[in-house]
Amino acid sequence: MNRRADGNLNHNLLDEDKGPQDACGVFGVYAPSEEVAKLTFYGLYALQHRGQESAGIATSDGERIVIFKDMGLVSQVFTESDLSSLKGDIAIGHCRYSTTGSSTWVNAQPTLRPTKYGTIALGHNGNLTNTGELFDLARELETEAPKLGRGATTDTEIMTALIGLQDHETIEENIMAVLPLLQGAFSLVIMDETTLYAARDLNGVRPLVLGKLEKGWAVASETAALDIVGATFVREIEPGEFIAIDEDGVRSQMWGTPDPKGCIFEYVYLARPDTTIAGQGIHAVRGEIGRRLAIESPADADLVIPVPESGTPAAIGYAKQSGIPFGLGLVKNSYVGRTFIQPSQTIRQLGIRLKLNPLREIIEGKRIVVVDDSIVRGNTQRAIVKMLREAGALEIHVRISSPPVKWPCFYGIDFATRAELISSGLEVEEIRRSIGADSLAYVSEEGLIEATGVEESKLCRACFSGQYPIAIPTDMSEGKMRLEVTDVHTEKVHK
Repeated sequence: MNRRADGNLNHNLLDEDKGPQDACGVFGVYAPSEEVAKLTFYGLYALQHRGQESAGIATSDGERIVIFKDMGLVSQVFTESDLSSLKGDIAIGHCRYSTTGSSTWVNAQPTLRPTKYGTIALGHNGNLTNTGELFDLARELETEAPKLGRGATTDTEIMTALIGLQDHETIEENIMAVLPLLQGAFSLVIMDETTLYAARDLNGVRPLVLGKLEKGWAVASETAALDIVGATFVREIEPGEFIAIDEDGVRSQMWGTPDPKGCIFEYVYLARPDTTIAGQGIHAVRGEIGRRLAIESPADADLVIPVPESGTPAAIGYAKQSGIPFGLGLVKNSYVGRTFIQPSQTIRQLGIRLKLNPLREIIEGKRIVVVDDSIVRGNTQRAIVKMLREAGALEIHVRISSPPVKWPCFYGIDFATRAELISSGLEVEEIRRSIGADSLAYVSEEGLIEATGVEESKLCRACFSGQYPIAIPTDMSEGKMRLEVTDVHTEKVHK
């Protein structure tokens, strides 16, 4: 029997307990004579926080591409023998959180596609906004029996198909022809039998960086992944840039005019604290957010505690600025991974305690400031406040290191629908009463922007402001399953 991790029990224990779901992680390496599959494995391991549903690696030995992918965490998908069988000089890897298409094996990445020049494999971080339009275009270009009907329902599959369906002289030219057709957010790693490619959308919504290995090159979603494999950070791949890496080194060209709009939530939550984006260390930025939060929303309290792990740097910053001692009042279980066990009613009642438990001796009899990264539905914060009260906290002052999340993201983060976002319908005081805190405050949007050190005009703040820098077509309302909806409609028509 093949027992696969199903993801039913993880740090997002219950559907109603879900925070913002991360974007995907991508990694690529060109390193002749190195164990590229193992380098990619470790790169993906460092990017696991960006996606926990599935993982995959493709390698090329110069003549053919081999791919291995499965559902689950990186450490669950690959064995030593799997990695040993993935030989070659080039590899790309992907860890997924689904933003278009169901969380199924057929939708795991990298995707694979034959072309008249060879085979391509592709991994994608982000989310396209014109997926429906591209789907129709791919169907029109398909002259044989529809290959899009193979079961995959992702924007990544459509991109891969479109590249394969172009009729230019080289794969590189095919990719360059498709990039201007794509709208939305995408950081891509692509490979054929001999070359590693990478590309980034014109707005640079999702991060993508280039690193130098002793005997090759690497590209990754975050600098932390470069660190893990011993690559030296060279630079960010620019918005609107396309690079190719082969035996002749790195070639770069712009495929469009850049208009930077980096995701501000990368600074708040998504990226690892040991990552650098736009020259800013994420840990330092989060500490500065906490400092500004203390200035904007002071509290009369005895102790500052974080909701681990994402709230920790901001809590340290808050404590330093306020002069209130910092402490660890909540212990996180770091080993709640994916499991075969469906959460029972008993587990549901225990709720958040499976991943967080209070330190009574630290909490009891004290006025507490609790620092967290965001409030989405409010269920997690409500459970934490209740738990801290039961542990003997006298007062609980909740401080949030992002402004209220009022709008969904269509560029690669799965927050929730607008109807589910507690801040879209309630004022701060109403939310405070809902979660049971003695006080509640968020960092201001101005304070957050200043903390990043990035110009306001170069940041996407749509989840806070509702001002989307990339147009959102009406079919986005169908959500991540819109291609599956399209397929259903198509089947009905054919019947």
